[in-house]
This record gives sequence, C-alpha cells and structure tokens, in this order.
Amino acid sequence: MIVTLTVNPSFDRTVELAAPLERGQVQRAVVTGQEPGGKGVNVSRALHAAGCDTLAILPGASTDPLVVALEVSGIPTAAVAIDSPIRSNITLAEPDGTTTKLNDPGVRLSEAVIAELIDVVVTQSASASWLVLAGSVPPGVADTFYAALVRAVRLSPTAPRIAVDSSGAPLAALVASGERVDLIKPNAEELLQLAESQGLDTGSATHEQLEADPELAVSLAQSLLSPSLGAVLVTLGSHGAVLVNAEGAWRAPAPRIVARSTVGAGDCSLAGYVLADQRGDSPAGRLAQAVAHGAAAASLPGTTVPTLEQTHPGDIVVTTIPRIAAGQI
Repeated sequence: MIVTLTVNPSFDRTVELAAPLERGQVQRAVVTGQEPGGKGVNVSRALHAAGCDTLAILPGASTDPLVVALEVSGIPTAAVAIDSPIRSNITLAEPDGTTTKLNDPGVRLSEAVIAELIDVVVTQSASASWLVLAGSVPPGVADTFYAALVRAVRLSPTAPRIAVDSSGAPLAALVASGERVDLIKPNAEELLQLAESQGLDTGSATHEQLEADPELAVSLAQSLLSPSLGAVLVTLGSHGAVLVNAEGAWRAPAPRIVARSTVGAGDCSLAGYVLADQRGDSPAGRLAQAVAHGAAAASLPGTTVPTLEQTHPGDIVVTTIPRIAAGQI
C-alpha cells in the first residue's frame, strides 16, 4: 500500500487549443476535460492505473465533486471534511505540448482540520510501504507543515518510507529541519531554489542549464544528501531525469514522444519510482520506470495518467554517472 497526502488538492480543468495561445484574442477549444488533481492525488491516480494499492488522503467534503470523482474511479480515499469547495485549476494546452497553468491558491484550512489531517496520515501510513507528501500548502498551513508531519509519522515504529514532492518554503523548511526523508523529487528549477535556500553555492547556474546538463544536476543533488535525506530524484523535463543516493548517481534521457500535456508528468514519474521500488527494482530500474511513466503521461491529453502497459521502462537507457567532487558547479 502506498499512501499519498495532498493538502492542497484541485479539480483540474484542461483546455486543449488547436493553435498557439494568443493573448487578448478569442480562441475555441478543441477538447476540454476535468480530472481530480493535486500532486498527491495524481500519484494515487497513476498508482491505481498501474494496479497498485493506494490511498489518497486530502481535505474535502464527501460530496465535493473531486472526492466523488475519485470514488467513482475506484480510488480509495480518506477525506477530512471541510466546509468550502476544493479549488479548481485551469490548464491551457497548445498543440506543441506547451502548457500554461492558472492555479487557485486553495482553501484556507483551520487548525482543527490540519490536526485531523496529521492524525489520519499517521494512522493510515503505519502499515504502508511508502508515504508520499506532495504539492503546495494552502492558506492557513505553515511552511513547517511537512516537517511537523514527518516528525509525527516517524514516531511510529512501523513508519513507512517517505517521499516528498513540494517546492519553495515548505520543502526548504523540511530539508533544513533534519527530519528523515527517504526521497525528494524536485524538478530542475525547484532543485536550484532548494539548494540556494540551504546556502549551497550554485554559481551562476540556471534551471535551463541543469536540464541540459545532467552532471550539473547530479552535482547539485549530491550536495543536498545527508543522513536525513536519502535520495534525490530530479526530473529534467524533455531531458529525462537523474537519481542520486548514497550508493551513486544515475541518469536516464527521456524517450522521443509527441508531447500533448506535461501537466502531472512529474507526479507520474514519482509514481513510477515508488511503484518500481515496491516491486524490488534496483536504483537504475526505479529511474527507468520513473522516466517511462513521466514520458507516457506527457504523451497523453490533459492530466490523463498512463496504465502500466503504456509505459516502456525497457526502452529507457540508464547510465551511471561518476561521483562529482563538491564545488564543481
């Protein structure tokens, strides 16, 4: 069982355009669709599509359209009741795969709801193999939320492995806290921001440079490893991904695809990684499944998640990257 928490879920509406977006003009949509969203929700959706047992934890009324949609899809859900409707996000998808997202800040959560969410996560994850904490935090939730939650989960003698896919202040506070996390999954821009927040020397590196130079991304990710941070999976968009842990470093270029929407591709990459880990794959195998899952998701419309049969990890070429001395950025 893999448990996910999405503290700031969304009901994602995707609008596919027939031509590039033109600001200030009227354009007709080719296809529109709406799917349950938020990073952790997407991870659970991808795991469910792959036939893996999962539980999605989130704040939301039992009658909220997002919660109902998850239940109709057959995805087990533990929803902590709130009075307000879950936010809606809008994604504009252009023919070349370019996506533009308009994200609502989310529902303000009370202290009581936050406390109940923590209790539910601690209880439900006690028998899980992985706990995935993913996404932004909404208004009313402190930047230290993930650090406090990890601390509470670790009190259990049967605590699962923990993966975190967040960004900005909440991720920085978690890493700085020293609470033990098995994996973080930033993209290139989030990796750069995290490194800067931890006082690491990033030189004049940009996230575009990190995406195009996997060895540069590996060097920066290695600088973040510590006794409290076991591994870093960095997604590099169309350049694939790299994985760094105490054993070594690996890179995997992305396969050639026709991109339809990149929304949720990183979430599917994380789902692929934990799925492969649960079946006992090596680090290289986990990275291959992560890249295969992300590429398959990007080739599908909107926030559609791939089935396991739509991913092709055997086609992904994983190579080992020698350890890079600190200070080479």
